Amino acid sequence: MHPLKLDDRDRALVALIQKGLPLVPRPYAELGRRIGMAEDEVMQRMDKLRLSGAIKRFGVIVRHRELGYRANAMVVWDVPEAEIAELGNCLARYPFITLCYRRPRRLPHWPYNLFTMIHGQSRAAVCGKLAQVIGECGLDDIPHEILFSRRRFKQCGARYCTAGETVEPARTHEEATA
Repeated sequence: MHPLKLDDRDRALVALIQKGLPLVPRPYAELGRRIGMAEDEVMQRMDKLRLSGAIKRFGVIVRHRELGYRANAMVVWDVPEAEIAELGNCLARYPFITLCYRRPRRLPHWPYNLFTMIHGQSRAAVCGKLAQVIGECGLDDIPHEILFSRRRFKQCGARYCTAGETVEPARTHEEATA
């Protein structure tokens, strides 16, 4: 892939999305209104940036504490490789599990390969939700640890470029480490 050269309209859009999407029913229409672009043009340009690799991921950062969720726990699981896809899919279907992803084990000190984040208004609520998924997903015999957050680090969205820069396509882990 070659670097994507942004025009002035692309740069205006990238600068705006770096600040976050507006919380309105039609966020792309609102972005377009702010920079003099139609909603469909915003969506086409966003798609071009994504397809070129300039934007690899696009998502939402939820600040759970501001929503009343004070207890947050990363639950790490030591799942047999043959079962990880099925159990990961089961866990990911719960609305209170906001992250569910596979990572390599770091033996001998870290045997866990599946990570989930559970949010609740209290530790008891999180533990109740954990008990629910253990029972409903058949995880009774799967070793796990619950790691409650002790502090929150700064959360911010992606930064892509500043005025006049080109945007390098996103690289895979394999490309970055080759």
